Amino acid sequence: MFYLLEVEDHVRVEPKHFGLPTHEAIERQLNETFVDKVTKELGYVIKVISVDKVQDGVIIAGDGAAYYNSQFKLLVWKPELHELVYGTISEITNFGAFMQMGPAQGMIHISQTMEDYVSLSKTGTLAGKASKRNLSKGDECIARIVAISYKAEQPKIGLTMRQPGLGKIDWIKEEKKKKEAPKPKKEKAIAAGGKK
Repeated sequence: MFYLLEVEDHVRVEPKHFGLPTHEAIERQLNETFVDKVTKELGYVIKVISVDKVQDGVIIAGDGAAYYNSQFKLLVWKPELHELVYGTISEITNFGAFMQMGPAQGMIHISQTMEDYVSLSKTGTLAGKASKRNLSKGDECIARIVAISYKAEQPKIGLTMRQPGLGKIDWIKEEKKKKEAPKPKKEKAIAAGGKK
């Protein structure tokens, strides 16, 4: 889920930014420190939106940087369990598929790709035996987050597409058409006596 966070922190501005106006120096330092980084507390930091308040700077003996107590806003994406995510299949492997969803990548185990027996075909796609559905690199999909682990440098996100309304966008459209298709009317048999 995307969040707009309002943060107050002491920002350590390195000497290479000292010639700039204070707000600009702090914004550049925040971009270097936070943007494209991931933490369990914040999630994926996408962008520094604004630097709102800056107090006078402090220099600490033995440290060449200046510290400014600042208030700023960050745009972050923090994955949450059971969240629905939209993404594109970025890689197919013999054990499943990887899906790029904005700033992060999630893994869909082969058993979680569809309601079918699935195997890796010679063409490098995941193919369903009974449904004849294929999942390929570049396919757009909707999945649900079922696991998140922050034990590695990059969080590991587990996904599933084995629930109604999930999967490859083309599959979802097919299912919707089937539900919206007019049902054939049943003819009532007329009894021998001419009554319905």
